[in-house]
Amino acid sequence: MSWILVIGLILLAALGTPLFAVFGAAAMLLFDALENTPITGATSDVFSEKFADSPLLVTIPLFTFAGYLMAESGTPRRLVELSRAWLGWMPGGLALVCIIASAFFTTFTGGSGITIVAIGGLLFPALLSEKYPERFSLGLVTTGGSLGLLFPPSVPIVLYGVVAGITIEGLFAAGFLPGLVTLAILGGYSMWKASSSQLPRTRFVLKDALHALWVAKWEAILPLVLVLGMGLGLLRLHEASAFTALYVLIIEVFVYRDVSFTKDLPRIIRDSMTLVGAILMILATAIGFTSYLIQAEVPMRILEAMQTFISSKWMFLLLLNVFLFGVGMLMDIFSAIVVVVPLIVPIANSFGVDPFHLGIVFLLNLEIGYMTPPVGLNLFISSFRFGKPVTEIYKAVIPYIGLLIVALAVVTYYEPLSTAPVNFLREHGIVPAETLRDAVDDDPVDFDWDSDDDEEIDLDALDDDEEEIDLDALDDEAEAEGEATDEE
Repeated sequence: MSWILVIGLILLAALGTPLFAVFGAAAMLLFDALENTPITGATSDVFSEKFADSPLLVTIPLFTFAGYLMAESGTPRRLVELSRAWLGWMPGGLALVCIIASAFFTTFTGGSGITIVAIGGLLFPALLSEKYPERFSLGLVTTGGSLGLLFPPSVPIVLYGVVAGITIEGLFAAGFLPGLVTLAILGGYSMWKASSSQLPRTRFVLKDALHALWVAKWEAILPLVLVLGMGLGLLRLHEASAFTALYVLIIEVFVYRDVSFTKDLPRIIRDSMTLVGAILMILATAIGFTSYLIQAEVPMRILEAMQTFISSKWMFLLLLNVFLFGVGMLMDIFSAIVVVVPLIVPIANSFGVDPFHLGIVFLLNLEIGYMTPPVGLNLFISSFRFGKPVTEIYKAVIPYIGLLIVALAVVTYYEPLSTAPVNFLREHGIVPAETLRDAVDDDPVDFDWDSDDDEEIDLDALDDDEEEIDLDALDDEAEAEGEATDEE
């Protein structure tokens, strides 16, 4: 592909051309430049088990629909009231409410900015009314927009598992403890900030707490049901996604009656599927682009270059974090997963990085990238939602970026946080012992030609011949002739 075309594609992307169009054009031009390869080679993987034939692809629209439905209902208000009733008595109680409620909500919305609009829109005025500093509150609700990506049933985790070829259940297990570490660090900072500012606390009333739990019981129990269902092997991932969508539909439309079946539901379906359509278009074209990178052995060339100055796994992880930090600022999480993951997985394997650990480090980096200046997506959503200049949002999120980098360092360099739960599931047979799924389900080939095998191989069956050739018999005859020759 000539430099003129490369520059043209870069200019189109800079001018705002849809990302799927840039990926699609690049894939076709790159494949057309290969010898003896038709331009249609860019679509071969799109119609394979890597995308169209993947049984996990259906989980993306189902989980997304459930997230949108909860955002349009009274779920944000009930979650806030529940968290406030149980956590409001602690130092920084309302800030903790924001962290927990945002993390819960983002697990279903995938960090698409809906959390900032739904949860942040409720809690930002409440934080200000309880005398929390405005900059602290802005940073908190903006950071909350990407919390929860490491907890099930996060759509980015599902997508990463599909692209990287590792089990989704294992990824869910691997992300649980790192996710808790992230929340604990942010929660600790919020409690310290509230204590140093001597902010007032609300009194804990057991009766009110139980009432809030009873009101939100149908939504509060959903994550527990999903974790237990998948952990005990009662629900596979695509079954869990269908259950979640149906469950949320029933409780929001027929139990709570927050959503009208005729007036609201069609609009929610349309809006959620518009997002899903955009995701799938980007994925389909990005897979074609990634196919070229793999066919051209780009990862191996990068590995050869890296091996000249990287000698250890820990140095590789450090540079990987720096690289992914930049990726998170410039690309949305879905495009980054499809484009970057096939490049880094073989390189990480060569340095001995556990694939589940790699996935959690990757996703945590992109979680930080959502809120990193200058072009983090959540920065602009927060600026629009709260009517603040984006430069003011930049200043507000800086302390939280620092805290998340600390969490990233802990998760990166203490592998058991992500690998220990996976190993536990392996021991109990919930996650297969094999980490990577084979891209092709071919039977293994037996190369043991020297074994004493008396089985007959029917070679003539390929030509529809009824006679069978006994290769072992031929070997015996050859040995007999050899012995006879030796005796002579």
